[in-house]
Amino acid sequence: MTTERLVFRGHAGDNLSARLDRPDTTPRTTALFAHCFTCSKDIPAARRIAEALSGLGIAVLRFDFSGLGHSEGEFENTNFTSNVTDLEYAARHLESMGLAPSIIIGHSLGGAAVLKAAGNIHSVKAVVTIGAPADPAHVAHHFGKNLHKIKSEGEAEVNLGGRYFRIKKQFVDDIDSAALKPAIANLRRALLILHAPLDATVGIENAAEIFAAAKHPKSFVALDKADHLITRQEDAQYAAAVIAAWVGRYIPSKSESDN
Repeated sequence: MTTERLVFRGHAGDNLSARLDRPDTTPRTTALFAHCFTCSKDIPAARRIAEALSGLGIAVLRFDFSGLGHSEGEFENTNFTSNVTDLEYAARHLESMGLAPSIIIGHSLGGAAVLKAAGNIHSVKAVVTIGAPADPAHVAHHFGKNLHKIKSEGEAEVNLGGRYFRIKKQFVDDIDSAALKPAIANLRRALLILHAPLDATVGIENAAEIFAAAKHPKSFVALDKADHLITRQEDAQYAAAVIAAWVGRYIPSKSESDN
């Protein structure tokens, strides 16, 4: 595997930092990976899943959403809609490189974002969610007592995983108005839902709601004892192996596409 550092323009014109993990042989296909809320492209789950998929012949682009990781922009001015748009920009950049993504993978809120974005990315044939909420507004429970302050005063500093982020009312309004169920129902792509039954951050009932809203072909695989952030290496490798095996049903091999 080789890892290439990339930069592309996001929704607001800021430079977004990305990594393209390429297999040592010609890629079977390309996947676009969306990280979890306030995370980055370099968290263990994103890095390990990309590495494992690359080892199975799939190139993977993972990037930092605006205002996170090494990307430019102000996090407080972003929202769920801007994340969806950044995914579309990432797909266009891959297409310009001759690597249009046929798979789009999202972790946690990133999973909700890929469900919303997939319909606007013509090259995508398969969608994968990992521990995704059925409603983007689910993320508001992380704000606790600050949610009232955000709504009444327009913004608040919120402690998320030991780091403080400024959350504005526009973010809350955006997740409240995001209509995800219609996007799931009209996905028109194969869908794989990966979720840990013991996920204490995004409950397993979210996987059931996504599955119920989606039309076939759709699949669900339990991640057994994995935690929400997929912190154990063996869980990330298992998820990658399941994804690679599953997409083989919907993504032609190189030999088939050459015919």
